[in-house]
Amino acid sequence: MAITTCVFDAYGTLFDVTAAAREAAAEGGYPALADKWQAVAAHWRQKQLGYSWLRAITGAHTDFWNVTQDSLDWALEAEGLGGDAALRQRLLDLYWELSAFPEVPAMLGALKAAGLQTAILSNGSPEMLEGAVASAGIGDVLDDVLSVESVGIFKPDARVYDLVGQRFGCARDEVLFVSSNGWDAAAAAGYGFATAWVNRGGDPVDRLPWTPDRILTDLSSIPDIAQI
Repeated sequence: MAITTCVFDAYGTLFDVTAAAREAAAEGGYPALADKWQAVAAHWRQKQLGYSWLRAITGAHTDFWNVTQDSLDWALEAEGLGGDAALRQRLLDLYWELSAFPEVPAMLGALKAAGLQTAILSNGSPEMLEGAVASAGIGDVLDDVLSVESVGIFKPDARVYDLVGQRFGCARDEVLFVSSNGWDAAAAAGYGFATAWVNRGGDPVDRLPWTPDRILTDLSSIPDIAQI
């Protein structure tokens, strides 16, 4: 069946999750971060994912903003920066306005020009996602922004992927789901979506029962893939 709907993970897929730490380090007001921003960004992201999985497994759901703060606190402490309240606040403020990857606006515009439906499906809270979309200026090329908060559990629970069909009335095989997380793309493939993993870092494929249909280095080819 032809693709009618293109759905994107947000953090790491459309928005650069390393941007907050990188930009704070470049501002010059946080010298202790200068040589540690990459480690802080990596720890922050890994703990975000890990905490979301643990909360999903144990039924201890909270919104992604709380997970983001808890993860940052761990990351800062791990790098010896836990006592810097001003740095913590600056990093959290920047997370609300993460930079989109350069190819994102044109890619989404091409999908809309081709008559496809577009959406975000994210662990992010509605408020966080609204801030990121507004900051990136891509609201006019998205039909909707779907958050796990409407079902109260994080990806890769199937109830999250169910939100796409509920919103757009499309069959699973009409959806192209795109994520920078290999586990997310794999789980979505197992769910029945066509999938693309945006593997910007050249990571190995996750050892899971399912694999993404395509592996890409950026998002620029998504309009061509969606129309095949």
